[in-house]
Amino acid sequence: MNLPMMVGVDGSEASLRAVDWAADEAALRRAPLRIVYASLWERYEGPALAREIGSSSGRVAAEDILAAAALRALRHHAELHVTTADVLEEPEHALVRESRDASALVVGTRGRSGLADLLLGSVSLTVAAQADCPVIVIRGSHSNRAVARGRDHIVVGVADAPTAAVRFAYAEAKRRDAALEAVRAWRCPMHESVDHPLLTGEPERVYEERAARELEEALADAPGEVRLRRRTVEGPARRVLLAASRDAGLLIVGRRRPGRPGPHLGRVAHTVLHHSGCPVVVVPERE
Repeated sequence: MNLPMMVGVDGSEASLRAVDWAADEAALRRAPLRIVYASLWERYEGPALAREIGSSSGRVAAEDILAAAALRALRHHAELHVTTADVLEEPEHALVRESRDASALVVGTRGRSGLADLLLGSVSLTVAAQADCPVIVIRGSHSNRAVARGRDHIVVGVADAPTAAVRFAYAEAKRRDAALEAVRAWRCPMHESVDHPLLTGEPERVYEERAARELEEALADAPGEVRLRRRTVEGPARRVLLAASRDAGLLIVGRRRPGRPGPHLGRVAHTVLHHSGCPVVVVPERE
């Protein structure tokens, strides 16, 4: 059996919207759906609960939150195999541990604090930085559905070749029958001048051509059935990818492991997680 798609819930509207996405993803992958509630979540995200859970006090049992989430998933995909888990643990620790046995993990943005689409909450940010599997953060102006129409193309940020993020993007594009836009940002260093013997006359063109060449190398193993568009754009990668996210259905970026202990988010991933106009996938590199 395929590894389960996992979604973290806290009883908020944002987390139940994440359940919609996770249910779609599980159905696309023909995988089971695992819904996880960490009982200590409230100390991080506050008491406000989704309307459909039906409690004005915010004091409901974990099984009520999990039952509402499971019902919502099955309402969209009645054939799904759904399991739930109530874990008496801090949410980021519980979700990171559970991610070791998941194909991907879906989370909302800020949860119950009321800033759901403005800033990323500490739980989602920590999980995106530390999970062992790809993390899908549901944010931005979207329809909460993985197979929504109208914004159905996928964007992947390409840093170098080939990466786990690019391979993940191929698979997602094939599952959705969606076009894939591979974007590589490039910049001409400010200290370069036309007096440089290798750059005389057209320094920007030299850097743009290098970026295009590196993008081609990164995409050398692209499956023939993927509708692939290659694009190089001048500017900081953070700004370029945020612009690309405005009309995309999904933005995919990689998460590298730097030369110090433990995984960390880079500046690009950190920025798009906070400000993207569409859901973001952070894919950990394995090397």
